[in-house]
Amino acid sequence: MDLILWRHAEAEPGDADLPDEARRLTPKGIKQAIKMARWLDSNLTESCRILVSPTLRTRETMAALDRKFKVVHELAPDASVEQVLAAANWPNSREQVLIVGHQPYLGQVAARLIAPFQDECAVRKGNVWWISQKQKETEGLHIYLKAIMTPELVVK
Repeated sequence: MDLILWRHAEAEPGDADLPDEARRLTPKGIKQAIKMARWLDSNLTESCRILVSPTLRTRETMAALDRKFKVVHELAPDASVEQVLAAANWPNSREQVLIVGHQPYLGQVAARLIAPFQDECAVRKGNVWWISQKQKETEGLHIYLKAIMTPELVVK
């Protein structure tokens, strides 16, 4: 299974008049999302299952990818690591799963899977962390970080 964690791109700052879930992407965030979507589209399988937080900024980030996705309320900004892993069906699924979500839980998921002596990894806005698992006959399940990609590294 491949678990791909995509943090939403740069969004407007929150304020008292704007609920957190209604924050939109900034112009920079839109550019970040477009770049990462281009990279993801060339690397994801056609059958990749895509799960997205219900916030506007995550749905706008995902819109750049132009693939079918499912909004999962358990991936809201206050989600737990357990909720994210359950939504992805980790480690039981054999399919590729893309989660479009938020810090701190994306970093907490990454830490749980690849850096268990840390509480959280810093997943920057717009970045993708690609985590894979392989079953080895003699050694059991191996989990490893396959890639970290940033919008700045995507060639036009």
